[in-house]
Amino acid sequence: MSLRITRRRVLTGGTALGMGLLTGCDGRASDAPIQRLFDFGQFLSLHGQRLLLSAQPLVREYSPADISPDFPPNGTEMPDGEDYFRMATSEFASWRLVIDGLVRNRLSLSLGEFKKLPARTQITMHSCDEGWSAIGQWKGVQLSHVLRMAGLMPQARYLVFHCLDQMDDGEFYYESIDLFDAFHPQTILAYGMNGHDLPVAHGAPLRLRVERQIGYKHAKYIARIEAVEKLERFGLGRGGYWPDRGYQWYAGL
Repeated sequence: MSLRITRRRVLTGGTALGMGLLTGCDGRASDAPIQRLFDFGQFLSLHGQRLLLSAQPLVREYSPADISPDFPPNGTEMPDGEDYFRMATSEFASWRLVIDGLVRNRLSLSLGEFKKLPARTQITMHSCDEGWSAIGQWKGVQLSHVLRMAGLMPQARYLVFHCLDQMDDGEFYYESIDLFDAFHPQTILAYGMNGHDLPVAHGAPLRLRVERQIGYKHAKYIARIEAVEKLERFGLGRGGYWPDRGYQWYAGL
């Protein structure tokens, strides 16, 4: 068994120290001292980076020659269920992206309609919590553009990404980010990878690229984006499938 210490092991108590302190720990163990320590570390990281990155600097972008020949798919590689299978076999003709919640104009866009929106292409490094990284080219629409189309209400603070991949415990994957990251120019909804349509293993037909955060924040198989004021009513109230299970909600690099 590998003893490599990864971000995932640390965040979920997978190291030897973590196992001693976090026996039986999951998202329901938020009152444990070690969870409060993680939460405090997240608070410092979030607010420290918000201060340092207030001007919204870009992450490094690479050249086509830097694209990794092998880019592992993180997380789900093929969602379970007949609904997704039918979508994939029809080249996602029936898929629609819904943007609702605290917006003035509810949107429902087909993949064809989405691809007609102004596009951005960027070559960036993906850093996985399991310890690996890879460089890929992504093509998609800036999330900020879609949000301006929908018209956020003043009380909106977060975006919740509802995904099509159902996890082993029966829950559907979800993730969230705040508006600071949502309006970063490199935060895009990607439908292309390395010059081709986004592969199923990488989140087809649409995935989030939030380049200043670790891989598990890059939600795949997105079907709906909900603008909300608070995150408490989703899952266990920590803002994402993995944060509900002990990960930090803010995964800034």
